[in-house]
Amino acid sequence: MLPKALTIAGSDSGGGAGIQADLKTFAALGVYGTSVITAVTAQNTLGVTGVHNLPPEFVTQQLEAVLSDIGTDAAKIGMLANAGIIGAVAKKVQEYGLEKLVLDPVMVAKSGDHLLAPEAREALQRELLPLALVVTPNIHEAQVLTGMSISNLDDMEKAARVLHGYGTPCVIVKGGHLEGVATDVFFDGSEFHHFAGERFLTKNTHGTGCTYSAAIAAGLALGLPVFEAVQQAKEYINTALAFALDIGGGHGPTHHLASLYRDRDRYRVLQEVQEGVALLEGEPGLGALIPEVQSNLLAALPYARGPEDIAALPGRLVKCNAGVRAVGLPAFGVSRNMVAALIPAMEADPGVRSVMNIKYSPEIIAACQKVGLATASFDRQAEPEDYAARPENRYREWGTVAVIEERGSVPDVIYDRGGWCREPQVRVFGQGPRQVAEKVLCICRSLEKS
Repeated sequence: MLPKALTIAGSDSGGGAGIQADLKTFAALGVYGTSVITAVTAQNTLGVTGVHNLPPEFVTQQLEAVLSDIGTDAAKIGMLANAGIIGAVAKKVQEYGLEKLVLDPVMVAKSGDHLLAPEAREALQRELLPLALVVTPNIHEAQVLTGMSISNLDDMEKAARVLHGYGTPCVIVKGGHLEGVATDVFFDGSEFHHFAGERFLTKNTHGTGCTYSAAIAAGLALGLPVFEAVQQAKEYINTALAFALDIGGGHGPTHHLASLYRDRDRYRVLQEVQEGVALLEGEPGLGALIPEVQSNLLAALPYARGPEDIAALPGRLVKCNAGVRAVGLPAFGVSRNMVAALIPAMEADPGVRSVMNIKYSPEIIAACQKVGLATASFDRQAEPEDYAARPENRYREWGTVAVIEERGSVPDVIYDRGGWCREPQVRVFGQGPRQVAEKVLCICRSLEKS
């Protein structure tokens, strides 16, 4: 039977937070979602323009309707607005024995608008924290609930201990509002664990907390232990943030379905690589373009974030007489050589999802230009010394990034003339493996004629 998860939260008319975000998250993670609405908000990416809190009696009626018939394997609580609603929810949580309960103590919207009455904070602490299995405050919320000032990881750990003392077995203090690496502190009463996340340079973070807590609840509904549910949720929210949607004029939402769209296309991408390889193997003179490190043809899933989302040949394309042969069948996660060139190209232009490396020579670059391919180059010696050591640049080759930033677009070809112990390399980009293969064939035939 399909696992079930319940969200008890407010409605966001903009669709990026609240029950709308929660239900999308449940669906993306394979869980059937039900909802109990505590408040209806008029809001968009710019802010909240109105809030209508539902009567506690009607919140109770919704809870009774869902739990008496459908039931739930896990639940999350978001916006509760006032003490009356908090009391109604706490009563039903106890009555139905909801044990896998994630509490996201929503107090302020991304826009700065208050979503929990000040007098309700004590009720939240007194009535719901002891009932929750997991609580997920951000820095501001943790400060309000503990009365502490939090400015670093040590403070976050101290706050987690205090919150655990209120009766919640597992505490996650989210560190996204602090400077530096976005680190969440997890405390289960005996051990601390730090979940270091990427710092995404985007203003489109609306609904991040709702989505994260909903993903944890989904993991619990699926039967995962708390720690594993948090790990899965962290990976899910990182992908949603990496491909956040630039919608509206303010803080846009995270992309709740990015991971789902990415995984849907795995078989198709493998087939596309195989088709591109077949074209390359059928060209008799292509061996002239194969460098000493050999070549590879890569294709990425939509919303790719690393090698595990990029298909390539495990043994690369190697010379065979005057032609080439593929070693192995296309697979995901088998090549890291050109991933750092493809990912920044995709970031700049999501339509570019494939790349192949070929040999460098002035004659090959001339052949590229002769067939009308846009070319650009970079000097490996100009790379900043600390560039590769920065975590955010793990899959972002400096030269490719520099060329794209300077041009404002992704050219057909980016090349370099090598460096200390580094072979020169030509990168051929395209929308898919077939288009890249066709560009490489054009280069090969032009070179043969010159």
